[in-house]
Amino acid sequence: SLTHLLNASSLKSVPWCAPVKIKHGHVSCQTPRGEHYKNVLGTRCKIRCKTGYEMHGSSEILCMASKQWSGNYACREVRCPKLAMPSNGGYKCSDGSYFNSRCQFFCSPGYMLRGDHSATCQSSRTWSGGNSVCVDVDPPVIKCPNIKEKTAEPGKLTAKVTWDTPEGKDTADGILTDVILKGKTSGSHFPEGNHKLSYTVFDRAENKATCRFNVRVRVRRCTPLSVPDNGWIKCDSAGDNYGATCEFHCLGGYELRGSAARVCQFNMEWSGLETSCAPMNINVGVRSAAALLDQFYEKRRVLIISAPSAANHYYRFQMTNLQHVQCGLDLRHVTVIELVGVYPAQIGRIRHRLIPPGLALQLRLLLQLSQNSFSMVLLDKQGVDKQRYTFPITAAEIFTTTDTFPLRAEEAILQKEAGQSC
Repeated sequence: SLTHLLNASSLKSVPWCAPVKIKHGHVSCQTPRGEHYKNVLGTRCKIRCKTGYEMHGSSEILCMASKQWSGNYACREVRCPKLAMPSNGGYKCSDGSYFNSRCQFFCSPGYMLRGDHSATCQSSRTWSGGNSVCVDVDPPVIKCPNIKEKTAEPGKLTAKVTWDTPEGKDTADGILTDVILKGKTSGSHFPEGNHKLSYTVFDRAENKATCRFNVRVRVRRCTPLSVPDNGWIKCDSAGDNYGATCEFHCLGGYELRGSAARVCQFNMEWSGLETSCAPMNINVGVRSAAALLDQFYEKRRVLIISAPSAANHYYRFQMTNLQHVQCGLDLRHVTVIELVGVYPAQIGRIRHRLIPPGLALQLRLLLQLSQNSFSMVLLDKQGVDKQRYTFPITAAEIFTTTDTFPLRAEEAILQKEAGQSC
């Protein structure tokens, strides 16, 4: 039994369990009697893991009679929970989710990082950061149409302008919520001048971008025409724009020289010749009554008064009646021709101009006027015999009759517009 005891005590001082080896940790052991070997029977060991590692198994073990330690042990690297991925972005880590791994956050194009730029896995199994979001701060991109100037069409003071609605682009998710146009829409008619327009686009993050463009409308214009003396102009459209037509009219007693109508052409020059109103010059030296009357064609109406003598009662009454209404006659483009006396002593007269006896006789014959009694005939601008009288009439009656003639209503409107009256 002594031998047995000796053996037992010697057993206690020899290595019994496998030596304790711990990776990433420290071990401190106590033997029952301070033996040299730290794995003799009855040895107690405490295990501590290094920073960043944690204990898996028992932190205290005992060397048992079975030559086994009383528990398993290991120091394993600390692991943090998986980081949340920021939407529209991501992260890159140096060592996954393990201790001391550093993760860098990044954002997709068009987004900017707000919050932590990186996070590190700590020994407490938590990340040092990670409150990161990717926000859309980039405004969208929009390019406005490039509109050259437009010229108004003939007779128009506006131009129709069309363009394609610009396509905006969003650098982030590519989605635009709204496109707003400030100004007239494409396909509208724009008046002369420069028009400023703009398009504004918004993305989902309410970032906006605006582009601006101009629409310039040109109206080709001629130098305004001047009103001829003793006449007036009537123009359509704006009166001086490309395609505008201006008509000229002369007051009674004047005849048109040059062009009766002129058009403003594309080259911004007026068509035709310069217009003037010249006093009407009747040539009484013509050979026939027809040639005399031809001079009035489309220009004047003619009232021919025929009487056997200047002493004729009807003739004197008629001439007195017409003496004070020269303006009214001129307004209606009426020229008075007097034929007085009996051949060969007869004379003709247009105001103060005398008509030779032979021509006066021809007029009576052409118009079938008796030289022995008072008579009158009223011709229109086409030389048509419109009305005959065998007795004097008032100026008012002449005017009323004349006012029913073709062209007269149109003339009256133009004269009113020109402010021409008696």
